[in-house]
Amino acid sequence: MEPNFFMAVVIEPYVFVTVVIILAFILGGMSVRIIRPYEKGLVERLGKYQRTLDSGLNLIMPFFDMVLKVDMREVVLDVPSQMVITKDNVNVEVDCILYCQVTDPVRARYEISNYIMASTKLAQTNLRNIVGEMELDQSLTSRDRINGQLRDVLDSATDKWGVKVNRVEIQRIDPPVDITEAMSRQMKAERTKRAAILEAEGLKQAAINKAEGSKQAAILEAEGYSEAVRKKADAEKYRQVAVAEGEAQAINNVFTAIHAGKPDKELITLKYLEMLPKFADGTANKIFIPYEASGIISALSMMMEGISGEKTVEKQIEKPKA
Repeated sequence: MEPNFFMAVVIEPYVFVTVVIILAFILGGMSVRIIRPYEKGLVERLGKYQRTLDSGLNLIMPFFDMVLKVDMREVVLDVPSQMVITKDNVNVEVDCILYCQVTDPVRARYEISNYIMASTKLAQTNLRNIVGEMELDQSLTSRDRINGQLRDVLDSATDKWGVKVNRVEIQRIDPPVDITEAMSRQMKAERTKRAAILEAEGLKQAAINKAEGSKQAAILEAEGYSEAVRKKADAEKYRQVAVAEGEAQAINNVFTAIHAGKPDKELITLKYLEMLPKFADGTANKIFIPYEASGIISALSMMMEGISGEKTVEKQIEKPKA
């Protein structure tokens, strides 16, 4: 009996140390909490909120403290589609997507039991109210307006929960099939009308351009003809002025010779000869010759005789030389 008792007494301290070490590891593991970068830790001590843990290694009191982790990342909530009656009594199917994020983990944990479901239901209700105040055409063309109004309403409502709605996007606004077909026909008619108007405008513009071209061509042709006539008139004017100046100079010479008492017979004779064709022009069978013409004709005959006599003398002078 004694050896056995001795062995029990010797082994007992090692067992005690082993148990202590094991308990220390267990208590150390229970006293340490690791919080990830996108999380926050809420410490509850005996059922009462104590503090908020940041990311990293944190120590708590084992058996008394409990840590609740809250995800701080932005989450995407798909709001289920629902039928909404517009202001002009048309049923449309509408759905949307919410992008929300926890900003206060304490309120998100203790102010509401499930903020995801609450935000989804709140979005459905307000989406129905907003679309119900619009007509069909307005709701189809006012997606940005619907998104903005719904985001403002949800953001103000979820602020007390420590949740922020960052963005709202409408996915579908689908009217009934018959309304869609009617809208398609209306759009086709509108495009056909627009095409006809554009074609008519094109034809009108083409006709205007053609008329403007013809007008411009006529103006240029008239200007060219006017310029040609003007230049021709200037040339004729210059010719007439030159002829008149020559005649005036000749008349002046005759007048000067007559008044000087020594008229140039040859000049007067040439002037009368120039007038003879005008006397003979016409259908009259009688020609009246002025009195002075007889003297002119005799002077002309004498001039001719003088010229012939000079030629005879020249011939007689040339014979002896031969």
